[in-house]
Amino acid sequence: MRAWAIIVAGGSGRRMGMETPKQLLRLEGVTIIERTLKPFLDCPDIEGIVISAGENSIEAVAGIVSAMHTGAGMIKIVPGGIERQESVLNGLKAISDGVDIAVIHDAVRPFIRASLIGECVRSAGEYGAVSVMRPLKETVKVIKNGIVEETPDRSSLWITQTPQAFQTALILEAHERACAEGFTGTDDCMLVERIGHPVRIIEGDDLNIKITTPADLKMAGAILHYFESGGNNAENRSRL
Repeated sequence: MRAWAIIVAGGSGRRMGMETPKQLLRLEGVTIIERTLKPFLDCPDIEGIVISAGENSIEAVAGIVSAMHTGAGMIKIVPGGIERQESVLNGLKAISDGVDIAVIHDAVRPFIRASLIGECVRSAGEYGAVSVMRPLKETVKVIKNGIVEETPDRSSLWITQTPQAFQTALILEAHERACAEGFTGTDDCMLVERIGHPVRIIEGDDLNIKITTPADLKMAGAILHYFESGGNNAENRSRL
């Protein structure tokens, strides 16, 4: 079973309040995208990687990839789109022929484990569509016009993370249908759900954060220090 990853790296630094795209910011001297790529390169289930990069960062991303000295053809870089969904579709179209599984991951989630990536690949091969998620801990309210309308039972609510992994033909069909019908989803699973295919859950961990704000960046620094101290076991070291 052949699997490729798509790293979605088209984000800007707008919410971070910086001109530098957030995936190019550094954590302890290493760019976020480089830290994100490492567990995919370390995962034996991943044959290749497509980075869907914003036009303003393609050159910088290419320089980072070149400095990592990966195997020839291991990483491709393609232009991202205006929206994330378009960036993913561009990445899907760049995957080599004959690839069975596409693993889609945010470039600004640098603390993903290689073992979890492998679990996503194997589960997608069996079930067609899987997503890493975490159970919701906080109470959620449905609000309308500033008034609480409903308090859903949180026992059935989960927070979506990435990676999300799919049989390639399935996710490509879902994206192409969404594009043709003018539908925009908030994640890739939503596109698969709307064509009637169930999505399985793989439980992730709380450290798999998405870095989009200055507070997230500070939290990422704290996570690094955690890995380097009390949480410094073999599994955690693989994320550094």
